[in-house]
Amino acid sequence: MHFYVKIEHAEDGCIVAEVPALPGCVSQGKPKEEAIENIKEAITAWLWAENQKSHYAAQWNNECKEIIVAV
Repeated sequence: MHFYVKIEHAEDGCIVAEVPALPGCVSQGKPKEEAIENIKEAITAWLWAENQKSHYAAQWNNECKEIIVAV
């Protein structure tokens, strides 16, 4: 998957990385390379959490079927 990451400099000298397509998916680091590695981890965690929420919701919906897709 490809995501656009918004990079900004914070007042405290940190680099803030945000993924606009994933609300709340934000990380930071110092230097820029650390911020990029941290946002990669944040993206993985964000996607996992969303998957868990949908899995929980599907348990209560008899019309949902689980399909496993390798990506």
